[in-house]
Formats: sequence, structure tokens, C-alpha cells
Amino acid sequence: MAKTLIAFFSRADENYFGGAMRYVKVGNTEIVCDLMKEMIDADVFRIEMKDPYSPVYMTCIEEAKRDLREKARPELVSYPDGIDGYDTVILAYPNYWGTIPMAVATFLERYDFTGKTILPLCTNEGSGMGGSERTIKQCAPGANVKKGLPVTGSDAGNSGAAVKRWLSSNGLL
Repeated sequence: MAKTLIAFFSRADENYFGGAMRYVKVGNTEIVCDLMKEMIDADVFRIEMKDPYSPVYMTCIEEAKRDLREKARPELVSYPDGIDGYDTVILAYPNYWGTIPMAVATFLERYDFTGKTILPLCTNEGSGMGGSERTIKQCAPGANVKKGLPVTGSDAGNSGAAVKRWLSSNGLL
């Protein structure tokens, strides 16, 4: 039987919401993943940096920009034992400077995704998927990277219908 993994990177603390800063205890990407967990049977893995970015939004985005510029691969707190048992990986993340957070690249480059399907889901405040699908293809050669779902972060809690349609169109419902 086909197995699915939801692997996600999410950031709480101070976040940007349509022009204003707001402190949140749960990040937008995690909110969307929680909705997905209610819809499908999947294992879940949280991608967490060993040395997380600052809780202050403006500092965080500068740290993320530095990591992108330097092509950094931040060390993660933990890693799945493997991904061989999964056919599909839902990869969820916020849009950082038009692409995936570098911690997501760390995760992707650790495993062989050949023959696996990756479904990208990107939370953002207006920049959509950016170039993240292309970056995922570079970090996970051999994977079948499908069209991603952009979700407006400030509306993450209301994204259930769009997520359900996307999961259904990808054969997971």
C-alpha cells in the first residue's frame, strides 16, 4: 500500500501578515499541515533547524537571506531514519526569498527521492510558489515534483477546501 509522508518546515514567533507583524504560537505552514493530517493518513516529520532563526521577523529574514546567498545547509535537530517506505512526500514550507528555506534543502539532499512523488505546498503572503518547485527538483533529482499549492499564510486556517481539492487532484483523497 502506498504511504505518504508530510515533511514540513514552519516558523512561529513574530510573522508577517499582509502588511503587519504579529506574534503567533503556531506557524502558518504547521496550521495547514494540521488540516491535512485530518484529511489523509500520513506520517509527519517536522523539519527543525538545530540553530533556529531569530524569533524577531526582520532578523529572521536577514538570516534566511544570508543562508540562501551562502547556499547554507543548516543542521537539523533530527532526520527520519529513511524515506524508502514512502511513495509520496508532501513537502510544506514558507516562501523564503522566493524559494524553500535552506533547512528544507538540507532535508531533501539527505535522501534519494528517485521515483518518489513530491507535492510542494508553500505558504506565503503574496509571492506564491516563487521558484521553489525548480529548487526542489534541483535538490531531489529523480523525484516527480508535481505542481505545488500556494497558500496565503494569513489565511492558513481557512485553506481546508483548497487543500482538499489539491490532495484529491493528486490522488490522495
